[in-house]
Amino acid sequence: MVRIAEKRLAEIFDRLSGRRVAVVGDLMIDRYYWGAVTRISPEAPVPVVEVSSYSNRLGGAANVGNNIASLGGQPLLIGVAGEDDAGSLLRSLVRESGFDDQGILTDPSRPTTTKTRIIAHNQHVVRLDHERKEDVGANIEEQILQLIGRELPSLSAIIIEDYNKGVVTRGLIPGIIAAARSRGIPVTVDPKSNNFFEYRNVTVFKPNRKEAEEALATKLKDREAIEVAGRRLLETLSAENVLLTLGERGMSLFENSGRTTHVPTKARNVADVSGAGDTVISTLTMAIAAGASIREAAALSNFAGGIVCGEVGIVPIDARVLYKAVLDDEDHHASGA
Repeated sequence: MVRIAEKRLAEIFDRLSGRRVAVVGDLMIDRYYWGAVTRISPEAPVPVVEVSSYSNRLGGAANVGNNIASLGGQPLLIGVAGEDDAGSLLRSLVRESGFDDQGILTDPSRPTTTKTRIIAHNQHVVRLDHERKEDVGANIEEQILQLIGRELPSLSAIIIEDYNKGVVTRGLIPGIIAAARSRGIPVTVDPKSNNFFEYRNVTVFKPNRKEAEEALATKLKDREAIEVAGRRLLETLSAENVLLTLGERGMSLFENSGRTTHVPTKARNVADVSGAGDTVISTLTMAIAAGASIREAAALSNFAGGIVCGEVGIVPIDARVLYKAVLDDEDHHASGA
């Protein structure tokens, strides 16, 4: 169990403000239609959703930017948008959020990734994905590396947010990591299957249970299996830390010093896990950028993930809610922190 004294917690939160964090990855629009089901369609045995409202939100790597901003940071979103209406909408949403949009490159060969969720009575009915998953071309890779090179002096951290949509390529990954390491900038990674073993020498590698099981071809059925998997990932990737998120079982943190910390979940009312991984990687990275130890950062990200799981739809963590949740936690009081 990781406990953070109130004075130390205040110090970390004070230092979150103004941290500039680059998020490199698959930018998306999350589109929601909210309504109610009162009948079955006469055309096919499917529910008819009578739409009462809809909204467009920043999704994917852009939602990581939302979380960074809500924690007091300044996100620099780096990815691609299509030359389409959705691309224009993505840029508008980014600007409306007060984010820098200079890192959004236009790729006319692909659509802007859009996920449309239809929700009735607070339950997902169906999701529609409009996307293209092929890797971006070498010209886009080069533009991304040049952009990162220009912005490195102002960055506190870099997050690589991979959704297997083609922006994070095998040619791009080592260049990002090498550039960051040359200036001592922490790099955290939220991986997916395609490039899982390409992320070497990063500060934190953060797969979830499903991703780790698929990559390692093993089931993480108990603590022993989890610890074997964590140590294997540390060694294979030469990572400084591996943070394995385990859903209802919380998290397990593996440090290259040999220390392992198991953190039980703080989720109390799980309404929707969508976007929880975005919140975890954002909180983890912001905390590290603010000077938190890896164990403190993992504990804070665990609280943050538990909070957003209680909300329907993808919503960013609120710094004030997170701070209060840590202070009000029973374990925090029991420790005398």
